[in-house]
Amino acid sequence: MKNYKILFFVISSSIFVACGTDDNNTEEPTTENFIFEDGFETQNDLLDELFPSNGTRWSTIQQTDPSNAINEISITNAEFTEGQNALRFLAYQSDSQLSKIDIEKNGLNIKSGDEVTITTDFYITGTESLENLLLIDLECCSCWDPSVGDNYGSENQCPGVRLIMSGGNDYLSIERGKISGTTLQQTNFAFPRNQWVSVQWEMTMSDTENGLNRLLINGTEVINESAMNMPNAQIFSDVFTNQGIDFTLQEPTFYERVQIGATANPTAGNIELFVDNFSIKVE
Repeated sequence: MKNYKILFFVISSSIFVACGTDDNNTEEPTTENFIFEDGFETQNDLLDELFPSNGTRWSTIQQTDPSNAINEISITNAEFTEGQNALRFLAYQSDSQLSKIDIEKNGLNIKSGDEVTITTDFYITGTESLENLLLIDLECCSCWDPSVGDNYGSENQCPGVRLIMSGGNDYLSIERGKISGTTLQQTNFAFPRNQWVSVQWEMTMSDTENGLNRLLINGTEVINESAMNMPNAQIFSDVFTNQGIDFTLQEPTFYERVQIGATANPTAGNIELFVDNFSIKVE
């Protein structure tokens, strides 16, 4: 990653920023009152069944392997919370490459003023530190200024908000570094390990401090804060102007994709996790 002093690219001084662009995965944006649900059920335990040609399920897999290992994704019936299948991810620790393995749904159209609810179940094995592990990303790739291109690395071209493990180990929080915001952090409720855990992330979208950000773990509210949760054109312009760069946030500005899995694993170890019972609702 290039060492540029641009605040909204920074999660912390010690980790990479995670995002990948998939310009070829174009789908029609969703309309109002949209809901997408998937329990990862298949007929033959085949991953390909999650990617039908009619686009009704998932869009693509994002995978970046470290130099000496290959990350894994598969349908499993060893662990699940509903039906008979779940999705298993194994993300090896990063080296010179930021390790990622996740599944992505494109074609969203989440705008300022929309009420968004993302729910899912996670099962994370082991007891090692999860510090800085990213689990869910909501991103806007189309809002990036094409005249700036990838001068700041292709990983930075999809601003958005994300769920991150922080607070020294495994406190699930809301990360806003890529829209020039601070992390909405909590350290009161540690993420349970080696068991299924329900996560509910609620937002009223806004590029001002009027945005709503609420996070529940196993039904317990751990975050409820008003704060910006969408890219703000003036903030982006000001940050880039400080570097002598003319940047124009593209309009209309909307989040067009959601990713879930190990969307980035900059932790000190390998991460195995399972995902089931996913839904995203937009009203």
